[in-house]
Amino acid sequence: MTTLAQLRKAALSHPETAEHVDDSGAVAFVVRDVRFAAVSAAKVVELRLPASDAGEVLAEHPTAQRLTRGTTLIGVRVPMGDINGQQLNHWVRRAWLSRASKRLAARIAAGDSVTPGEVGDLPKAIGGPATRALASAGISTLAQIAELTDAELLALHGVGPKAVRILREALA
Repeated sequence: MTTLAQLRKAALSHPETAEHVDDSGAVAFVVRDVRFAAVSAAKVVELRLPASDAGEVLAEHPTAQRLTRGTTLIGVRVPMGDINGQQLNHWVRRAWLSRASKRLAARIAAGDSVTPGEVGDLPKAIGGPATRALASAGISTLAQIAELTDAELLALHGVGPKAVRILREALA
C-alpha cells in the first residue's frame, strides 16, 4: 500500500517535474506541462505509460484498469492501496521517462549506468543509488553539492541520510 506522500516524492524526484492540484482535489504531476502521473480524490493512481509497460501493470495488478484515449491505450489506473511503494517508484519513473523530452530522458537514463567513485569528485562511499540519483540530476561535483541543502539532497530518490553525511564530511 502506498500514499500520496510517496507518490509525490517519487514524481517530484525527477527533473523539471511540477505538481498541479485541481478543484476536486486531484493531484497531477507533469514534466514540461505533459502529464505523466496523477491521483484522484478517490485515491486512484493514473500513470501514462507506453502500451508495453501498461500491459505489464495490467498483468501484475488484478485491480488495474486500462487508461485510454478513444481506443488507444495510454496508461493505467490502479487503486493506491493496491500498489506497493517499490512498484510505484518503478512505474512513476517509467511514466516520467515516456513523457519527458528525449534529451532529458537520455540524461536521466545515462545516470542509470554510473559507477560509484567514477562521477566527478563524488565519493565512492555514498553508494550506487545516491551516485545514480545525483548523476541523473546533473550533479557530479562536491561544489554542486555545497550549493544544496540537506533537504534538497534527501528529496532525490536514492539519496539517504548516510549519503548526505558522507557528502558533508567530504566537503568539510
